[in-house]
Amino acid sequence: MFNNEAASISRATSISRASKQGSTVSRNQSLIKKNVAPQDLRPSDILIERFVAWKVIVKQLVAYFEGIADIENNIAKEYTKLGAVIQVPFRSGNQFLGEGGLQDIYYNIRDKTRTIADQHANLGRTIDSSIVQHLQKLRSEIKAHIKNVQNDTGKLATSVAKERELSTKMIGELATNISIFKNTPMSVTNKSDPYIANMNVARQLQKQVHEENALQKSIIIMQQNSAHFEEGIVRAIQSAWQTYDEWQSRMSGSVQDTWHTLGINMASLAPDREWISFSARSDHLLDPETPLRNPETIQYPSKEDPSVIAVHTGHLERKKRFTRTYREAYYVLTPAGFLHEYGSSDPTHMHAPVFSLFLPACTLGPPSTTSGKSHKFHIEGRKDGTGTTKSGSFKLPMSGGQHAWSFRARSREDMMEWWNDIRMLCARYLVASEQMDRGGPVEAAVRSAGYVSDEEEEEDDEGSSIEEEEQDDEDDDLYQDAVVDEEVPPSYSHPAKNSDGQNGYAVSMSPPHHARRTPSN
Repeated sequence: MFNNEAASISRATSISRASKQGSTVSRNQSLIKKNVAPQDLRPSDILIERFVAWKVIVKQLVAYFEGIADIENNIAKEYTKLGAVIQVPFRSGNQFLGEGGLQDIYYNIRDKTRTIADQHANLGRTIDSSIVQHLQKLRSEIKAHIKNVQNDTGKLATSVAKERELSTKMIGELATNISIFKNTPMSVTNKSDPYIANMNVARQLQKQVHEENALQKSIIIMQQNSAHFEEGIVRAIQSAWQTYDEWQSRMSGSVQDTWHTLGINMASLAPDREWISFSARSDHLLDPETPLRNPETIQYPSKEDPSVIAVHTGHLERKKRFTRTYREAYYVLTPAGFLHEYGSSDPTHMHAPVFSLFLPACTLGPPSTTSGKSHKFHIEGRKDGTGTTKSGSFKLPMSGGQHAWSFRARSREDMMEWWNDIRMLCARYLVASEQMDRGGPVEAAVRSAGYVSDEEEEEDDEGSSIEEEEQDDEDDDLYQDAVVDEEVPPSYSHPAKNSDGQNGYAVSMSPPHHARRTPSN
């Protein structure tokens, strides 16, 4: 009977043992280290293995919360550094309001950032002081529970093993005594009497069963205690996590409220408050009603000088030298005697003329007749000079030849206006059958520039008229001198200051009598 009970306990525990192989920790920390084979059941080892696993789990959770605490502490440090970025009060002089403006908002940003840093630091300290220490205490309790299992159940398990070994030995002796009694009855002694041996076996089995029952009760009690203890472990972990959740939620809510407050403060600032205050304090800002400057109203010396006012402006067509086609351009006739060509009439693009003709060194041809299909006239360069300049400089002739330029107007009236204005500035001009009287501002501009008018030339005894030139050849009958001396540019009535040359020209600009200039277009 006792053998059957022992076998049943062994089978029950061996099935549980087979379901879970013993770990290295349980074998190394075995409760029964003597007279017990490694494959035998040790119920207390199952409890030890379980709570050793609980100890590892709690240790991991301790490390996890320690990491959270480190993160919160690092966040607090970074927010502290971030708050130091805001430097208030502003050091930009009298640029911003001292109170009630952007500077007050920046004060709030700095202070609230420090508050957020403190909240993260408080959470980190709470985790370290409450949660981590609580879990470490729980881990110490698990260690103590494992030690209790080893001390209580382990001793009983060792005692059971000893009793089982003694029972096996005594059962063997009983079998030996019975064999002696059956084979050699006369050699049986009082100690080898099978009856006495059987009594000893019964007494030993009773003792073994008592120890096994005590072990069984101890294991059952320890299992019940372990179940309650494990419930305590789970509750402790849940409590730790709940504490963290409450503190973290409280901290997150406070931080969120802080950010919301900062947003409200930033939105409360009127966008134009600082500028209105700044413009009221500053004495150097311009009045928005201040009118813009107009370059046309700028007064400077010689702005109204007659020599800078154009004699005639408008559009003409000039025949190209090689393509023999006409191209329209914008022309300006100046009191200085130049006919300038520009690519555009827009003053912003009139920088330098693309073509210039110096009329005092040219001969003006006759205008086309009223019966002509086109309204054109010609200007011919003189043999003793050149009639064209480019980029504002004279170009010396490459040969002694002459060149003529043809110009065409849009109407006969326009042509005659151009022809009469140019006639006043050319060295010689053709005596046309019909002329237009050009009095008024043009003649005044020419006179102010220093050129001699037709009437003044006729009064000169060295001048020539149509009647005086009738005896000349056919070419001379067609032209009339506009100036007295054809070898020099037309004279000015008022020579320029600081000029050593004749008629207001500098010595370096006076054309030599023997120089010949070739026109170029």
